Amino acid sequence: MKTLFKRWGIFLTVNLLVLTVLGAILYFFGLSPQDWLGLLLMCAGFGFTGAIISLFLSKTMAKMSYQIKPLKREQATGKALYLYDTIEKMAAHRGIKMPEFGIYQSADNNAFATGASKNKSLIAFSSGIMQNLDEDELAAVAGHEMTHVTEGDMVTTTLLMGTLNTFVMFFAHIVAAIISGALRGKDSDNRSRGSLAYGSSYLITMVLQNVLMIFANVVLAAYSRHREFAADAGAAELTTPGHMITALEKISGGHVRQKKEDAYAIAKIYNLNAATLFATHPPIKKRIDALRKMMV
Repeated sequence: MKTLFKRWGIFLTVNLLVLTVLGAILYFFGLSPQDWLGLLLMCAGFGFTGAIISLFLSKTMAKMSYQIKPLKREQATGKALYLYDTIEKMAAHRGIKMPEFGIYQSADNNAFATGASKNKSLIAFSSGIMQNLDEDELAAVAGHEMTHVTEGDMVTTTLLMGTLNTFVMFFAHIVAAIISGALRGKDSDNRSRGSLAYGSSYLITMVLQNVLMIFANVVLAAYSRHREFAADAGAAELTTPGHMITALEKISGGHVRQKKEDAYAIAKIYNLNAATLFATHPPIKKRIDALRKMMV
């Protein structure tokens, strides 16, 4: 219940802030909100539909992309069996159905969680991380991913993405309409100016959508970095801060860059681009520092 209130709290706060900015823009340009209500609803339809479809397809697409076949307990041996039992115990402790568990072939030291809900999720580990981490460190990584699942990070990210998609499209259309209106001018009989305005409106909209989406991605990345700290704390609670620290140290030291895209791996343990506004993960050092504070 606490997670549900937190999720909708974030969703409503973001929408309230954006609507406040929107109201100010409409007032400044003397535009009536009623005139733009239909456009707003249309943009919301497009914005949320794409995000929700991606969420519901995420587990299936991750399995296909990484060629993951979920393991059954009788199929698992060694570290895989240990991880299976660990994930099962963590799921019972957190009161959810056990996520599907799989291993994909990659030298990348990584793991991820994905799925439409906490009771229909997947936690996957690379063969590289299985080889390079010991059982205690793998359990800490499992705790990190389990926290993403139980906190509903995938759903919250989808709501945030849908909101940002909606207002990126909406603001782009509004600004394009204002600019094209200025190009038309007051002389409605000026066909050359009118043609220029209508012809440029679509181009302006597309350019603005791409530019605004850059800023939207910065917001998404900032939220993702915030959730990584929370997932690390969850891992420390389920295991120990020390095991999570050594896991992060090994992961950052033995990473091999992969060319493969991973759009459906929503909650990864590690991301290389940790020094930019677009980074989905904080720098490893900051994550380790936060974990060490938990040991004091």
